[in-house]
Amino acid sequence: MTLRVLGVEPTMKQLLNLTQLFCFPKSRIPVRCLQVRLYCNSTSSVVSAREKRGTSDQFKTQISSGPSFNDFIRGSTSNKITTSDIEVEYKHEYPSADLELWNSQKVYFETYGCQMNVNDTDIAWSILQRNGYQRTEHLHEADVVLLVTCSIREKAEQTIWNRLQGLTAMKNKRRRSRTPMKIGILGCMAERLKTELLEREKLVDVLAGPDAYRDLPRLLTVAEGGQQASNVLLSLEETYADVMPVHHSRQGHSAFVSIMRGCDNMCSYCIVPFTRGRERSRPVSSILEEVRILSDQGVKEVTLLGQNVNSYRDTSEEQFCGATPTKLSRGFKTVYRPKLGGMRFSDLLDRVSQVDPNMRIRFTSPHPKDFPDEVLHLIAERENICKQIHLPAQSGSNQVLKAMRRGYTRESYLDLVQNIKNIIQDVSLSSDFISGFCGETEEDHQQTLSLIRDVGYNIGFLFAYSMRKKTHAFHNLKDDVPADVKQRRLEECINVFRQEAARVNATLIGSTQLVLVEGESKRSAKELCGRTDSNMRVIFPREDVAVHPAESNTAAINVGDYVLVKIMSATSQSLRGHALSQTSLQVQQVR
Repeated sequence: MTLRVLGVEPTMKQLLNLTQLFCFPKSRIPVRCLQVRLYCNSTSSVVSAREKRGTSDQFKTQISSGPSFNDFIRGSTSNKITTSDIEVEYKHEYPSADLELWNSQKVYFETYGCQMNVNDTDIAWSILQRNGYQRTEHLHEADVVLLVTCSIREKAEQTIWNRLQGLTAMKNKRRRSRTPMKIGILGCMAERLKTELLEREKLVDVLAGPDAYRDLPRLLTVAEGGQQASNVLLSLEETYADVMPVHHSRQGHSAFVSIMRGCDNMCSYCIVPFTRGRERSRPVSSILEEVRILSDQGVKEVTLLGQNVNSYRDTSEEQFCGATPTKLSRGFKTVYRPKLGGMRFSDLLDRVSQVDPNMRIRFTSPHPKDFPDEVLHLIAERENICKQIHLPAQSGSNQVLKAMRRGYTRESYLDLVQNIKNIIQDVSLSSDFISGFCGETEEDHQQTLSLIRDVGYNIGFLFAYSMRKKTHAFHNLKDDVPADVKQRRLEECINVFRQEAARVNATLIGSTQLVLVEGESKRSAKELCGRTDSNMRVIFPREDVAVHPAESNTAAINVGDYVLVKIMSATSQSLRGHALSQTSLQVQQVR
């Protein structure tokens, strides 16, 4: 609501002061009605009508000459007004960035979970920065602490609960100071656990779901007034296409770019459709603009993000719309009807890869159903699209895959793996697996182990199953695998995975790999660390090398450089070697 008085619109600061004037502490009961009673000091119990009228007229005169609306606004010098001069206009708008309250506010972020949460942090920070907030890397300096959370597994949520206990203790200590602290929960956990966080535990001041980051300035303003504030509504349209994330990578050589949000797959174990909503894709023009900006800033690697990144389908422009159904991998199906029209993932990948030939392009997390041949051929043809594909299997058992509602069988998954290897030379594969899903038998578990051996992944993400509320499994299946059995099966999967990864990585010994340098090794400042095209971590000594493969001049290696590294040894998790020379993607493409 905005108030226009005699054609003059009050400032937001004035409105805040007015709001504070009419806000009552919870411990006080606001006066609902003021009843004026007139008494006569005369000993006579009868008051004449004339005396009553005179007293009433006198009181009305005092009221009319009393303070007006303008007198309740601090620092106002405008002329006095009457209610006939006030025009009230109702409209929804976010608080102005000029609020004096915000000028000194410092915000501290902690990010948990997947790469989408890293990107969400960048989006939230971009919105707050526009509204006058400052960012701090030091918790003790923070006026606002925001946790960007994950609900995909019970362990992830428990980590947040534990962290909130510690932050609440810190907040209580600071209540006596002049710099009180506000705590906010952003992301999936905010949407899923609103009641527990706000009403039962009362640990947070602000809740903002994945589609409510634009509302953060307003929510924080409400919290400054001493009230809890939340917005966890999911959207069918929100993609933050017009919000340019403020990328906060310390190295500055790589960045995540969100291309779509939400998921329609409805796998029975997954809570993502309920915490992040339905699929919607960001317009291709917005994505390309962000990638160009990152290229101009010297970023050497971009990862395209989405809950089902390769189901991207942009229908924002009329020319993208049509009647052609979405193509799936052979032997795969979905629980939803075929989607018609739109610019597909292969089209987007084609355009993004042309922005900067010297920039690596990755994408995650895909679904195996969305790998038609045109996507695979494009990856094979473009030198700057990494030859590494994440292919989440989740299980090697047809029975479990059906219960998970994955839309494929073990056989169709293996056919896809073979098709990928036939089209993309020297491709490397990574995957996700869940141990102990509802109804999983020992035979099902053994089939998962055999799938891991048959495919030969070099990177994996393996977890024990944890039931999540709202999911299809929660309502229709029974979490009947004991916790100790889940843990034992998980450990067996990890052991087999490491054995196969060590075998796959050993084949790289003696080869020369193109490595993008990320920084110092964690164990020694005398060593550098980077990643290959296949996303494998490579460690090598810090030393001057040739500035070009064909030159003798040497120079130090810096973060963000491409270097050629000869691999000397390998484990299941990393490679070791020594640097030969600096280079670039374009030079390698010519070679």
